Amino acid sequence: MQLLEERILMDGNVIGEGVLKVDSFLNHQMDMTLFQEMGKEWKRLFTDRPINKILTIEASGIGIACVAAQYFDVPVVFAKKAQSINIEGDVYSTKIESFTHKRTYDVIVSKKFIGPEDHVLIIDDFLANGCALEGLIEIVEQSGATIEGIGIAIEKGFQRGGKIIRDKGIRLESLAIIDSMENGKVTFRK
Repeated sequence: MQLLEERILMDGNVIGEGVLKVDSFLNHQMDMTLFQEMGKEWKRLFTDRPINKILTIEASGIGIACVAAQYFDVPVVFAKKAQSINIEGDVYSTKIESFTHKRTYDVIVSKKFIGPEDHVLIIDDFLANGCALEGLIEIVEQSGATIEGIGIAIEKGFQRGGKIIRDKGIRLESLAIIDSMENGKVTFRK
């Protein structure tokens, strides 16, 4: 998606080994016009799928998932990284290792929000090593729901996550795929 790539080049910063900072428009301050274009693009890409739920993980995926959900006219369910007193009843759970935070989270989704009748589109902001997506896939599999696809804003194509997901036979649509981030310069896959 050219608009997203242009924004990464204009406002993104490579700040370390495999780390792209896009907090001015994607995952701290959110550019709603950009999010709307991303939502429209995912709707175009997955228009042939019978999606009735969007699943993401807190926190950075929530904003883009909510905007995308408007184009699908479906609810968003987000996996929580901690049990809280307002989650009652049974939950699906898994462990997810965060690339950015360098820690492992116990992630949960209430069983009342995803079940065998659901057709799920997973949406997230980044795909690096695939740990978050593997956890979300596991939750959907526990529920008996169908994974209709995965939409990612930015995929780090030089890391293993995209290959892992595609090798599972799951349709993965990334709006911007970065081939390299060497010497502070971002290059995209064409």
